[in-house]
Amino acid sequence: MSGPTRRGFIAGAAALGGAALIGSPVSADVTVEEGVRESAMIPPSDARYADLVLRRTSERFFPRPEFFRLPTTTEQVVRAVEGAVRAGKRVTVRSGGHCYENFVGEGAEVIIDMSAMRQVTFDQHRNAFMIEPAASLWEVFQRLYLGWGVTIPGGQCGGVAAGGHIQGGGYGPLSRQLGSVVDYLYAVEVVVVDRSGRARAVVATREPGDQNRDLWWAHTGGGGGNFGVVTRYWMRAPGATGNDPAHLLPKPPAVTLGATIGWSWRDITEESFHRLLRNYGEWHERNSAPDSRYASLFSPMLISRRNTGADPGGFAMVATMDGTLPDADRLLRDYLAEVGKGVPGTTTVRPPHPLPWLAAVQAGSLSQTDESGMFKAKAAYLRKRFTDEQIGTAYTYLTSTDHNNERALLLLVSYGGKVNTVAPDATALSQRDSVMKAIYTVTWTDPDGEQTNLDWIRRWYSAMYQDTGGVPVPNSVNDGSYINYPDIDTTDPKWNRSGVPWHTLYYKENYPKLQQIKARWDPRDVFHHAMSIKLPH
Repeated sequence: MSGPTRRGFIAGAAALGGAALIGSPVSADVTVEEGVRESAMIPPSDARYADLVLRRTSERFFPRPEFFRLPTTTEQVVRAVEGAVRAGKRVTVRSGGHCYENFVGEGAEVIIDMSAMRQVTFDQHRNAFMIEPAASLWEVFQRLYLGWGVTIPGGQCGGVAAGGHIQGGGYGPLSRQLGSVVDYLYAVEVVVVDRSGRARAVVATREPGDQNRDLWWAHTGGGGGNFGVVTRYWMRAPGATGNDPAHLLPKPPAVTLGATIGWSWRDITEESFHRLLRNYGEWHERNSAPDSRYASLFSPMLISRRNTGADPGGFAMVATMDGTLPDADRLLRDYLAEVGKGVPGTTTVRPPHPLPWLAAVQAGSLSQTDESGMFKAKAAYLRKRFTDEQIGTAYTYLTSTDHNNERALLLLVSYGGKVNTVAPDATALSQRDSVMKAIYTVTWTDPDGEQTNLDWIRRWYSAMYQDTGGVPVPNSVNDGSYINYPDIDTTDPKWNRSGVPWHTLYYKENYPKLQQIKARWDPRDVFHHAMSIKLPH
């Protein structure tokens, strides 16, 4: 799930107030062949350069490298990387352009833009589905489902690309029922650079006897920009047998049942706000086991900051679940009633209604245009509901009048279920016993407002976690944060006063292993950014 940048939907809440293709075999060590055509090189003098500068989500960051590379094949990526290394150029990579921090643009002299590599096919050689890194999640869902009737439990924002989403431990509306995306990762092809500066493409699988298996493991939640350039993913369900593609990934529910309820800030008091967040959090504590009858339920609650004008605005909660369950309508209505119990002013915006699965995905998916803007995001995993003190802090900041945000949001997202059936060290994704995610965002349109908005959200987040040094240190309530929602402030002792290093928040006990893998596959630290895996000392 892309989560906090879904501004199109957020604005709406505030107003309440493919054919089968055969992939060719790939060796486990692909070297550059003479005669391979170079990828397109786009310098500032090329008219396309300006469009590539703008091809990103966050309007805070404008990458301006010496040139972009636009490869169409793995071999071209190998050449582009090796050429940059030999020339001593700082190289970064971009797939969908959804990074929340300036990891792609900061200091980059060469940006490898993967936007031309977006195939989604079935590879008979590997008996798995092959996804290239720039394929958007909408493209992935559409091609897998229409071609074979299957899917992966990916995120809700259709413009997000597979490249960063998968390797960061992606999740979405089906994750409580099916698990994390990385639980379906069979193999990955990565362009890496050895100690001599030679670039090559390596395929790493989850097979126990694979000598490159550690590189596969690193891409099951290790995050982007750490080990090399991902050029292909292969997806297959663990334990899947046979060679019929229709049985190698899970099938989504044929019908999705969805509903929306909302609240106007006119009707919300501090007491009812506490009641609402307790209801929501305690429900998830009780109903997030993998065998829960609500395993298929996904229910983001989007709480917009109270407006300071005449119309205070409102906020909403969307709930979807498997509509093929025999008692789906009753289950969904019971859920809505439990969350809204004792909260005056709860309004049914849209009652339970069925949609075919792909149509429901499209209805809930947002494009890159919907997601653009200047924003800052922070996040955390929750093992339990917010404490009463945290709910009080959220209320204070979401209703305060000391700062006139253009738009701010607290987003609570359903999690857990089957995700939590995998051991924390089985993949690099270590958070395997949480029941929710919390995401905090602030958005602005005036560039001059950046610092005041950054200061505001930093104070809010710090206050939410004041008992653990301003960040969500893993304990009985918190479980760190999600590397696909990176927050550079966690590296700053001014905002992270916990004494716990930033990497513990994101990787917990898996970080030392990630460092060892980094040392093996990127010994020159070619692929790095402000929050990348560091080489071991």
